[in-house]
Amino acid sequence: MAALGRLFLTTHQPSLVAVRWASKKSGGSSKNLGGRSPGKRYGFKKAEGAFVHAGNILATQRLIRWHPGAHVGMGRNKTLYALEDGIVRYTKEVYVPPPRSSESRDVICQLPKGAVLYKTFISVVPTTEVGSFKLVNML
Repeated sequence: MAALGRLFLTTHQPSLVAVRWASKKSGGSSKNLGGRSPGKRYGFKKAEGAFVHAGNILATQRLIRWHPGAHVGMGRNKTLYALEDGIVRYTKEVYVPPPRSSESRDVICQLPKGAVLYKTFISVVPTTEVGSFKLVNML
């Protein structure tokens, strides 16, 4: 009985081993860091009917979306700019690629029968600005 009582009366001794917890949580690693760069602001800068001066940027683009029309130049990075003072006009024209060209082989074959290709041109109609200050014109 004494042995049986010793079994029940023994108390569990606390462990003296110290447990350490992390002072800061570990930051998880992230491998998908792309897509955080700001936008490049491509697009048209002057709307239809707007008056522009020579050298004004009309549109910025990565691929050729708008083509230069009359009195419009194209920079090395495909930026369209006005060559003369005037009013901006956007026009769409039917585009027929030359026969036996790579475009006609690659693009035309994939289009449905009867489809029409269009190209958008940005042009500047040369005019003088109405309602400008006389002192500015004298300079």
